[in-house]
Amino acid sequence: MSKPTLSSLTDLRGVGPALATKLQRLGVERPVDLLFVLPFRYEDRTRIVPLGALLPGQRAVVEAEIELTEVAFRGRRTMLCRIADGTGQLTLRFFYFSRAQQQGLARGKRVRCYGEVRKGSAGLEMVHPEYRVLRAGENDQLDEHLTPIYPTTEGVQQGRLRSLIAQVLSSPALIPEDYLPAGLTTADGAELPGLHDAIRYLHTPPPDANLAELASGKHPAQQRLVIEELLAHHLSLSKLRARASGLRARPLTGNDTLERRFIDGLGFTLTGDQQASIDEVRGDLTLSHPMMRLVQGDVGCGKTVVAAVAALLAVGAGSQVAVMAPTELLAEQHRDNFARWLQPLGVSVAWLSGSLKAAQRREVYAAIAGGEANVIVGTHALFQEAVEYAQLGLVIVDEQHRFGVHQRMSLMEKGAAGDYRPHQLVMTATPIPRTLAMTLYADLDVSVIREMPPGRQTVKTAAVSDNRRAEVVTRIREALKSEQRVYWVCPLIEESEALDFQDAESTHAMLTEALPDAAVGLIHGRMKANEKDRVMKRFAAGELQVLVATTVIEVGVDVPEATLMVIENAERMGLAQLHQLRGRVGRGDQQSTCVLIYKAPLSNHARQRLDVMRETNDGFIVAQKDLELRGPGEVLGKRQTGLMQMRVADLSRDAWLLPRVQEAAAMLEHSPEQADAIIARWIVAADAYGNV
Repeated sequence: MSKPTLSSLTDLRGVGPALATKLQRLGVERPVDLLFVLPFRYEDRTRIVPLGALLPGQRAVVEAEIELTEVAFRGRRTMLCRIADGTGQLTLRFFYFSRAQQQGLARGKRVRCYGEVRKGSAGLEMVHPEYRVLRAGENDQLDEHLTPIYPTTEGVQQGRLRSLIAQVLSSPALIPEDYLPAGLTTADGAELPGLHDAIRYLHTPPPDANLAELASGKHPAQQRLVIEELLAHHLSLSKLRARASGLRARPLTGNDTLERRFIDGLGFTLTGDQQASIDEVRGDLTLSHPMMRLVQGDVGCGKTVVAAVAALLAVGAGSQVAVMAPTELLAEQHRDNFARWLQPLGVSVAWLSGSLKAAQRREVYAAIAGGEANVIVGTHALFQEAVEYAQLGLVIVDEQHRFGVHQRMSLMEKGAAGDYRPHQLVMTATPIPRTLAMTLYADLDVSVIREMPPGRQTVKTAAVSDNRRAEVVTRIREALKSEQRVYWVCPLIEESEALDFQDAESTHAMLTEALPDAAVGLIHGRMKANEKDRVMKRFAAGELQVLVATTVIEVGVDVPEATLMVIENAERMGLAQLHQLRGRVGRGDQQSTCVLIYKAPLSNHARQRLDVMRETNDGFIVAQKDLELRGPGEVLGKRQTGLMQMRVADLSRDAWLLPRVQEAAAMLEHSPEQADAIIARWIVAADAYGNV
């Protein structure tokens, strides 16, 4: 007799079409996907903690008798309930309560509570704990395992999610098969649990589980899943690469006159790394399958020149080129650079972005479809349905880690002409260590530019406490006297009660008052694209001498006169972001400085990050240190993992497992069905990776 199967979410008890739709927001398409919605923390509700043993910051289950319940008016209406168990006392504090709750928490009743302990005005307290009043003689059963806390979405509560996962765990037919090759499931010399045991452990850890180890992500059960998740991403990209190599592309060969005229007119000699990258690109473009190459290099290393040469090689062979950037600001910078370089050579450069008016957009569409536009620069608007290319031979994608693989592939598919696909060149100014590149860019050949162009200034970096802000303002006054320009970057746009960060609006007001003879501008992410463009252009033209900004200027218009970068709350930013921001200065021939303002006291990791910034300007060294130091939650804002959205793996923490992932991938080359199964269980919408 065959085992019963649950093939659809609506086959689960309590799941209708509405709940199934909500679960899809968590990446759950099938019942088995629920097993891979993993807890991000745990609560210990398996034991009762005596009140006398409680510590501030602890989350615990307590059980005690109510001694007093009263409503107090101390600034706001509050219900206070004092409980005791013979070992100590605890106050339960409620700001929102009903008369029925007040009556239910009567003196002499016994309650069981769960919550976080904190110091209060009259000793330890819990604010709005979960609680239930116990009936006389009742001995309520405690949980048998730690309580998992899952990522949730609107309309899917923790209890519902736990219940659904328990249903799947109790269905043997849904437990996924273990496909990892034997011998690859060890870590630090110890055998890791099998897939079934690892999944069950993480959803139902025993009471004696090491919470600190689970919080670190280094528990053997987690590491077992980390290996498989990293393997899934690696396999999906390898599959993409294999499929791309089987596609056809037009070899772009022939006239190199445009390339030679461009290089001769640059006024400087290319670095060895630039020339090597150009040679690699030229070789790829002669092939009859699509080039899939990444040019990786630090800010200011000259990647755009390599991209311009690639574009001229394509145009010289009779093809069109699409240049895509993730933001309007960066796309506009490429538009201006390509127009300045290429139009004097007789190459037309078109501009396509979502901000164009309808009539302008129709005009650009016609030029693209008719072949009059040789190089088309823009944002994601380049692969919208209305765009029809005459003969797209090359796609250039900048800051590629901000695009998903499916977006790059959409542009490749957009440019398909019969059986032919365009070549693809992607660039990133975020240097990453080789071990990560092997996983992040498994679908790409990689060219590395480490040399900096002659004359590129080394930026001096200093770290100062925020109580020395006045000294920094004095340094700005000195810089302005010699017609230099200044960036001042803040993590927030406006003041926040929740976060103790310096905000851009307050800083703009402070600098406007402190520098009455200077024009101080403000730019942030909430401004419309044309407003940001106007402010950046005024700064580039010298109409503004000081620009207060959020991190929106990580990538933006080059301003050679900008020689001073001030970064607020630098201790809360990751090394990669700090290095990108520092790269906005030092682009001219004057000595530049980056000042990192921090708020004391510094954590050990924050101190090490600031030390790295002071000690080196090499982005590859910064990237390696970032890999060694950065932990989950350390970086302000969302963790950037590029095209990978990880469930359990963390690339900075788990990079040491990558050689094992490479080994596993090699062993699965001859087991395509097993490889596909691993991809499907970890990557939602795997077709975005697999179908070019």
